[in-house]
Amino acid sequence: MEDFRRSLERQERERNERNCRADEINELQRQVDEQVVIAVALQDEENQGRRHGSQVGRRKNVDRHRHSRGKNLLEDYFIPTSLYSNVDFRRRFRVQPHVFNKIMHDICNHDAYSVQKCDATGVLGLLPKQKLTAVIRMLAYGASADQVDEVARMGKSTTLEALVRFCDAVETLYTRDYHP
Repeated sequence: MEDFRRSLERQERERNERNCRADEINELQRQVDEQVVIAVALQDEENQGRRHGSQVGRRKNVDRHRHSRGKNLLEDYFIPTSLYSNVDFRRRFRVQPHVFNKIMHDICNHDAYSVQKCDATGVLGLLPKQKLTAVIRMLAYGASADQVDEVARMGKSTTLEALVRFCDAVETLYTRDYHP
């Protein structure tokens, strides 16, 4: 009987130690999460001061011919008589074309940033497919924003903004369905 009591006491001590360790881990995770939130807020605050529009002495915008690249992208992958097959699409984007289109549709309905709009000068902006192509290439291949510029004709800040908004939208739209 004494052995049984000691065994129960040992099990109780071990359970208490596990609970203490779990509490410590949860507290550390909370602190890390808090630090990440603070870092993101500071980064956002710092970036807010950078967008001042046209100013004397600033470099001119680079004409990336984004409309012709958007047209080429559509002809390469997204029209019925496209240059590349679905097999090529799957290999390059690491996702089936119908899944790509579903994600693009969901994200465009969730976040108006992804939808093509006119800018202040009346010029049409980037196609949703250009934005999503850039994001998918970055995620699938670990490409930098500069590398994606060659494919999608998007500036670094636009590419990074599209990436952040894509990740936020995916988390919001699909976490409930795909979270274990």
